[in-house]
Amino acid sequence: MITHGKNIKVFSANSNPELAKEIANIIGVPLGDSNVIKFADGEISVNINETVRGSDVFVIQSTCSPVNDNLMELLIMIDAFKRASAGRITAVIPYMGYARQDRKAKARDPISAKLCADLISAAGADRVLTMDLHAAQIQGFFNIPVDHLLGVPVITPYFAKKFANDKKDLVVVSPDLGSVTRARQFAERLEIPLAIVDKRRQKANVSEVMNVIGDIKDKKIIIVDDLIDTAGTFCNAAKALKDRGAKEIYGCATHGVLSGEAISRIQDSPLEELVFLNTIPIPDEKKIDKITELSVAPVFAEAIERIFGDISVSTLFA
Repeated sequence: MITHGKNIKVFSANSNPELAKEIANIIGVPLGDSNVIKFADGEISVNINETVRGSDVFVIQSTCSPVNDNLMELLIMIDAFKRASAGRITAVIPYMGYARQDRKAKARDPISAKLCADLISAAGADRVLTMDLHAAQIQGFFNIPVDHLLGVPVITPYFAKKFANDKKDLVVVSPDLGSVTRARQFAERLEIPLAIVDKRRQKANVSEVMNVIGDIKDKKIIIVDDLIDTAGTFCNAAKALKDRGAKEIYGCATHGVLSGEAISRIQDSPLEELVFLNTIPIPDEKKIDKITELSVAPVFAEAIERIFGDISVSTLFA
């Protein structure tokens, strides 16, 4: 049984080719020669234009918008590598779509995150490398190994440098109770206090801020979350903090989904700056002065090299 490929090959589908090129450059290998196109009827066609027999193949694809097209590209590409006798196939999914559908919120709800995990396994992936799943327990939905990287260690050095000489009035804020663990890790790394926004969600993508737990008056705030979709929750939290006396408000999130009116909300919000990782590419029309992008390519490149070399990846999770 082959458990290890003879060499590294890095391929990309269409969701985030720039990140894939950056990762391949850091590893020191060319990006694999492949084409992923659509037929006139919308069906996806994959062509792998080089041998992968016995190779350790890493296919990089965020399942961001258009979610279903990108997911199908990933599945078909994995199937192509499996049928081409790749030694081992790792699905590198910097951002995993459907991860918010991780449980039954009401009767007769699907658990779509579990279905996606099953599809990736059934397509032929041997392992998954991802970052900041919306719910960490989704790792258990897969019947194959999952390496779950964290965005906090990538983002904190940026803010540590930014506020190197001015940390005394800095406070990390979790925008809701679900993000407290992530925000606490962030605060511990910067060695600064933590506050929490207690909110009540009335319906999907609409939230009402109820209370702020912690001292934020006359403080510089960093709001920490895993993803920002329509930016309603995040901008409501920023406004509530400003109304309660916060001096300056910054924000960060691993994944910039940025759907609907997100950009206009961010632009009109009291946020000074919003930092994302490039797990999801931000199109030019959504790039505004308030948004800063940091690259995850170095941490993914190191994880890929460790997986190939059968070296522990766990230190990258810390």
